[in-house]
Amino acid sequence: MVNSDQRRGQLAREKFERQQERRITARRNARRRNAVIASAVAVVVVAGGIAWGAGAFKGDDGKAAPAKAADPSPSASSTGPPEPAMKIDKKAKYTFALKTNQGAVSLVMDAAKTPHTVNSFKSLADKGFFDKTKCHRLTTSGIYVLQCGDPKGDGSGGPGYTIPDENLTALGKAGSDGTVTYPAGTVAMANTGQPHTGGSQFFLVYKDSKLPPTYTPFGTMDAAGLKTVKAVAKAGVTGGSQDGAPKKAVTISKATVTKD
Repeated sequence: MVNSDQRRGQLAREKFERQQERRITARRNARRRNAVIASAVAVVVVAGGIAWGAGAFKGDDGKAAPAKAADPSPSASSTGPPEPAMKIDKKAKYTFALKTNQGAVSLVMDAAKTPHTVNSFKSLADKGFFDKTKCHRLTTSGIYVLQCGDPKGDGSGGPGYTIPDENLTALGKAGSDGTVTYPAGTVAMANTGQPHTGGSQFFLVYKDSKLPPTYTPFGTMDAAGLKTVKAVAKAGVTGGSQDGAPKKAVTISKATVTKD
């Protein structure tokens, strides 16, 4: 028989997973729209042979159109870029340093355990992908996380490609409730609820949280960073709910990844 705390934790986990699954629907809808647009462009090219010169492959601002939402599979979609080529030292450790308006958060990443994740984050950080982005979601009941890494700021954005799950056995075997404990200080990848659908979104665990072992744990916050995130969590969620935008808004001004 479950007690009230266990029930609240279960409900929080279920809500967390439902919100991740909504990203799948959003991405599927985006791909359907893209397919229709692509078909229309193909007709123009065949009919007139002038689509490229007329700017059919440009965005509204005249620049190349940005990559579309990631496909929910390890391979890149036909409209998105591929996963970055492996360039990191797989035997090394790397520091993912975030400068935010609420304080610095430094994360240590082990490339030997999560090479694809570390390589992707270094590639993105080197391009300034995380700069001027918001940590869009705070959860303060059942699970205790601050979620960041979405360039759109609404939970639906990503780099346009996906990376494989890694290191999923690091936190031990799931218990009878199907969960493991993600300890305070853990940094893990968000996903769509399906395997191998990580992109750029990640969550910072500021208090031990029970979740299914399906979220790649790829780093650990330093003490100062954990203190910063706890201060954000203490301020609560906008509107007084237990899951939503943090009342104390967090903006990443600069993110860097360096080899230790």
